[in-house]
Amino acid sequence: MNNKGKKGKTGKKSPRPSHSGRPVSVKKTSSGSSRRKKKSLRKKNPIKILQRIVLICIIVIVAFAACALGYAFFEMRMEQSETQSGQEEISGNASGNGGPEQWQAEGAPFIDVELLTPNSYSRPQISMEQVNYIAIHYTANPGSTAVSNRNYFENLAITQDNKVSSHFVIGLEGEVVQCIPTSEMSYATNSRNVDTISIECCHPDETGQFNTATYDSAVKLTAWLCTRFGLTSDQVIRHYDVTGKDCPKYYVENPDAWIQMKSDIAAQIQTDYALQGK
Repeated sequence: MNNKGKKGKTGKKSPRPSHSGRPVSVKKTSSGSSRRKKKSLRKKNPIKILQRIVLICIIVIVAFAACALGYAFFEMRMEQSETQSGQEEISGNASGNGGPEQWQAEGAPFIDVELLTPNSYSRPQISMEQVNYIAIHYTANPGSTAVSNRNYFENLAITQDNKVSSHFVIGLEGEVVQCIPTSEMSYATNSRNVDTISIECCHPDETGQFNTATYDSAVKLTAWLCTRFGLTSDQVIRHYDVTGKDCPKYYVENPDAWIQMKSDIAAQIQTDYALQGK
């Protein structure tokens, strides 16, 4: 029977119809394209690693800087605390502490508080229970400054050459540097260290005579300390009066000059009491 009028089946398979009845084409995945993508990702990885390393380095640097700043701030606060402690201690057992500006208003010269580092050679931190005397010394080092003498005391902690120091040093321009709180003992006046505040005075030449600026500051500082501790000019002494040492030289060799200095201190004490309303 001839079936030419009928459409016969061919060898090709028709695409499988989808649910919508449309043929579904099958896409082939290109393995080459996938490899290229993976290769591209691998190329990017070193850059990401480098970025992470840089980020970590930045974090470490920032953290280190923060620590350094924190330490510097801590050191600054400690120095301020020590200076403030010195300023508070200067009045010892007297009432009211204040600071350099208030002390000036009370009759003192300006006092630069530069306390020594505690050590057994110049600042042993031995407490003084009571102040009974103010002792005047001379540096025996013509032309030296207040700061250089203060630094000499400071370096004794390293050199260990001697045990010596002073509460105050007065320079050739009248500047006053405080080295030790007045509540602590200094190494200056031998057996009287336990109850005496010591003042070292610079001088321009071998005679040991104080120049006008040094003399004026010595009178003002001594008088002000007397008002702070309830002392009189009779309780102002020379190193010589304790040990017989030729110190302060000019004021040992010239007794009249020492009598005049004590008279000037007595007059300044009265002036300071008036300033303080006492």
